[in-house]
Formats: sequence, C-alpha cells, structure tokens
Amino acid sequence: MTTDASSFSRTRNPEDLAESFGFRAVDGAEKQSLVNDVFHRVAERYDLMNDLMSAGLHRAWKSAMITSVSPPRKAGTAWTSLDVAGGTGDIAFGIIEASQRNAHTTVLDINASMLEVGKSRAAKRGLSDNLDFVEADAQDLPFPDKSFDTYTIAFGIRNVPRIDKALSEACRVLKRGGKFLCLEFSEVELPFLEQVYEQWSMRVIPEIGRFVAGDRDSYQYLVESIRRFPDQRNFAAMIAEAGFSKVKYVNYSGGIAALHSGWKL
Repeated sequence: MTTDASSFSRTRNPEDLAESFGFRAVDGAEKQSLVNDVFHRVAERYDLMNDLMSAGLHRAWKSAMITSVSPPRKAGTAWTSLDVAGGTGDIAFGIIEASQRNAHTTVLDINASMLEVGKSRAAKRGLSDNLDFVEADAQDLPFPDKSFDTYTIAFGIRNVPRIDKALSEACRVLKRGGKFLCLEFSEVELPFLEQVYEQWSMRVIPEIGRFVAGDRDSYQYLVESIRRFPDQRNFAAMIAEAGFSKVKYVNYSGGIAALHSGWKL
C-alpha cells in the first residue's frame, strides 16, 4: 500500500512536526519514542538507509559538509566540534581525518543503538582518542554555554520533535564566532527531478526497505518525514530566529538535500 503525498505539504510551523510522525498525527510526548524505535531497528543498516534514500549521493554531500567545516590541522589546537544525531560517526570521522587527527569531536545521539555502532566503527579506525560519545537529547544538551567551535547535524534534525528547541540549544553551546552546519533532505527545485524523486521516495524506497531490510514501516516514516520538513527558505528563517547570523544554504543535487549554515556572532 502506498501513501498519497499530494495532500501533505511541507510545514511552516515547527510545532506541527512535534505532533506528527511522518503523515500520522501523534501526541507530542509519543513522537520521540516512535522515532527511537525506528533508529533502533535501522542502526545496523544506517548507511544502507541513506544509500537507498539518496541513491548513494549522501556520501558526496557529507564530504562537502566536512569541507565546509574546515577544521584546523595544526597540532595542539584547542578546537572542538559537536556532531548531533551523529551516532554512527560518519561526520565526526570525516572531521577528525580532515584535521589530520588533531580535532576533538563529541558525537551526541539520543539513540543508544546508533551510538554503539559509532563506537565500534571508531575503535576499528583507531579514532577513539579523538572522540566522545554522549547519549542525550538535541533539545536539552548536557553542555555549558559556549562549549564548541562548530555544531554539525546531518540527516537528523527532521527527527527532533521540537526543532526550534534544538536550534536554540545549538546556538547556546556554540562559542562566539562558532559555526552551525545542518545537512538535510529538502525540497527538490527542478520540476522534472521533483516528479521522479517523489515517485522514487514515496513508492519505491519503502518497498526496497521491505525487501532489503525486512522493514517497510521504518522507511515509510523516513520518506514521509522528508516530505513534511520545511523547505530551504523556511528552515533558513528558523535558523535565523534561533539567533544565528549570516544564514545561507546550498542545494545539492537539485535540492534533494541542502546544507544550511549560520554563525553565532
């Protein structure tokens, strides 16, 4: 059974997302546990999930995001970053390697299963000394004000019940002059590509999830959550409202994904 996406528009009100699980209306207190269940189920197949949802392009988009972080390479530099919803470690590993293993990154995720995957991968790569793994909520970060030079979040913010709270927390924990970077699936801006991608995401991906991972429901939620997420301009406005300056975005692959950035000045 497929879901008709035509009656569901992207939200302009972040509070709408706190009471929706994909296209389903849910109680605000229920959403986080539902999202957690999804990521417990897909943690071991997280890269596969993103490969299916982006046709493998997420790897190039993440590489571009890491280039935008531009961590210092000088040994002994007291530079730290926070990667939120980054349990399996892709962005954190890339930042550390880009710094020639001089940066220190804290990986934060609310989902213990995702963090276990990240810890295992970090140990295999010999990166454990450069990393901390913290199980916590993006809406209530367990760090003092002005703790980090850079905050990154990739394909995670649309799963946070209160996105406005997560953005406010991001601004709080960044040092003055710190940079915020968010990579997320977004609104396709090329008409032909939009039609193709809509059919691929809403009709094909859930069925591939059923066939490859034995889990259609998780993939159905994930594509619905993309469809509900604010478009590039509205999300940029939310970032600015949270206190960030010089907010901008760059589209990747015609808008299938977008990298938003802002500065805490």
